[in-house]
Amino acid sequence: MSAANVVKEARAAGIQLGVDDNDLVLEAPVPPAAAVLDALSRYKAEIVTLLRHGPDGWSAEDWQVLFDERAGIVEFDGGQSRPQADVQAFACCIVDWLNRNPERSPAGRCLACGDREHAHNPLLPYGAEPSGHAWLHSRCWSAWYEARQAKAVSALKAMGISVPVVRRIKREEQFKHLPSDATRETRTSKNQFASQRQINGG
Repeated sequence: MSAANVVKEARAAGIQLGVDDNDLVLEAPVPPAAAVLDALSRYKAEIVTLLRHGPDGWSAEDWQVLFDERAGIVEFDGGQSRPQADVQAFACCIVDWLNRNPERSPAGRCLACGDREHAHNPLLPYGAEPSGHAWLHSRCWSAWYEARQAKAVSALKAMGISVPVVRRIKREEQFKHLPSDATRETRTSKNQFASQRQINGG
């Protein structure tokens, strides 16, 4: 059982959930079942965290819905495996988080290094209206953007959304999973190629 599952069960029972500071607020047309109330009590802290809206106006639940939606589109419409779909969905969440949590700075100094504009190194605006701009030297942008992406990843992970590690199978490991005849055929082809090079003087 997880906080998200408890929330789903509570809503299925007709309970509306809300957050007031650190308190969980319940509204229901009829008294909820004791088992549901017990689960809500045990997972209260996690549920409050899940439902509380962040500075961008989204809750952890909202981000999970976005992640699941994007992963579903990539998996079922794009024909990708679930791990690959999760990777792309996580990348979409990073972009959305960056757009919803923009950094702004006044013109005149680089947000990254703090230095002023120079003739050989002008300050450039990064961002789009209406979110505003961050003013940066072009040479400072790469490191600044990497730090921003890392911040997005940390924020998403704190809300329980993380990208799975897609393990790449090395070429040597691929042969371990091939039938013995296929492995023998591959080795034979290599030997024939080597012999052909010797005949041709290669």
